Amino acid sequence: MCRFVSVSAVLMLMSSAVHADVKLPAIISDHAVLQRDRAVPIWGWADAGEEVTVALAGQTQTVKAGADGGWMVKFDKLPADKTLTLEVKGKNTLTVKDLLVGEVWLGSGQSNMAMTVNRSKDFAQEQPAAKFPEIRMFKESSPAASEPQKGGSGSWQVCSPQTVALFSATLYFFGRDLHQTLKVPVGLINSSVGGTPITAWNSWDVQKDKKELHPLFAEWNKKAETFDLKAALAKYEKDYAAWKEAAAKAKADGKTATRPPLKPVLPKLDAHHPATLFNGKINPLIPYAIRGAVWYQGENNAGKVGSEHYGLQLRMLVEDWRARWGDEMPFAWVQLPNYHKPQTQPVEESGWVQVREQMTKTLALPKTGMAITLDVGEESDIHPKNKQDVGKRLAMWALADVYAVKGVTASGPLYDKHVIKDGQVIVSFKHAQGNLVVKGDELKGFAICGADKKWLWAKAKIQGDTVILSHPDVKEPTAVRYAWADNPVATLFNDKGVPAAPFRTDGDK
Repeated sequence: MCRFVSVSAVLMLMSSAVHADVKLPAIISDHAVLQRDRAVPIWGWADAGEEVTVALAGQTQTVKAGADGGWMVKFDKLPADKTLTLEVKGKNTLTVKDLLVGEVWLGSGQSNMAMTVNRSKDFAQEQPAAKFPEIRMFKESSPAASEPQKGGSGSWQVCSPQTVALFSATLYFFGRDLHQTLKVPVGLINSSVGGTPITAWNSWDVQKDKKELHPLFAEWNKKAETFDLKAALAKYEKDYAAWKEAAAKAKADGKTATRPPLKPVLPKLDAHHPATLFNGKINPLIPYAIRGAVWYQGENNAGKVGSEHYGLQLRMLVEDWRARWGDEMPFAWVQLPNYHKPQTQPVEESGWVQVREQMTKTLALPKTGMAITLDVGEESDIHPKNKQDVGKRLAMWALADVYAVKGVTASGPLYDKHVIKDGQVIVSFKHAQGNLVVKGDELKGFAICGADKKWLWAKAKIQGDTVILSHPDVKEPTAVRYAWADNPVATLFNDKGVPAAPFRTDGDK
């Protein structure tokens, strides 16, 4: 039997297919925190040419969507204030509720940034105390992508004992210190993926012409040319079946199962491929107004081919993200903590040490900082549980350098300069202010050498803002190294309990 459909019904169906609802990116959603004292961009998508009216905090703006459907308005600076509602009207109306205005920070990197509060130390005590409704966290959950994405995915969570377990631990402890000191709402954006290299977080545009990285790109091109997805999937099915059997046995034996194998994807969609995480997990956040960014990554790059270019990549990342946000925003990172077997020789070279040094050198960029964590790592676990001190040290930098809070020390001691005189090396430090202290009974961890490049443990003593080094067998010292190992002897601290950063005086300037 035939059915007839009216012309008007057909036109209605066509209209619903053609006209899209006004949409907002995932980051602009219920419970969000907006950056205070900055112009507030609100953006989204509609039909080309559609008129969109946006209202926030007594301000109303109207804009027409461009040819690609995109639109954006910017509201005047807002002070930290009571709860607000955002209303967006086009052919449909969107209402975004429970918005706060305060301080917003982006946190990114690999697994130690992703590591959650319930995996950090003292969770049984931390969970019931997490009653901070003015701390909110957004987790960017979109996947890696071969091209820059726009909308993103994720939601804001209000901090409570019921939600804090899955917050990024580093970000939570960082944000908690800011909130308790500044007395304003704090928004934290977690965009991180475990086990990933820095090249995946850099945009393609900023790194594609760097000749130092071309060997890495060549490897990916070769992988793309030879990759057989069908064969890879067949191997995955076989490996996954074996893993399920091993996991069941581990459970029966009361042991922890290994992680399951990862399902293969095309190389251009791999979370390790250059730019894929920038495309999928950073680009959708731009231009959301933020105060700054904190970064916890480097483990994946340490010791691998190209680790000598980590400093180049970190500098590119900071400068590129700043350019894309249109703001020289403050940016800090976590220097890699102590890891692997404890140091036995005065100098132990490694990629881990190399990445640490390049992190220190990147402090030459303006408005940057570094949390020194030589004392919070674990010998046999690349994911140390003490994220409280990591967050605290990032917060110390932010409070001191970004917010100019008096009485807060921004960093642990950093090498400044040295003088060689009468067989001794006198080393001066920044962030010391006469408050250098020894952790333990004796100042250890310094090595000196002469022209023969034979490194020996030095006798060390503190004098004011300096450390004086000597060794009876080194009559004419030429260079110094301190804490030069994956898991170094490191006993020099400031009186705030923060260790001095590793350094060498014989490296490239």
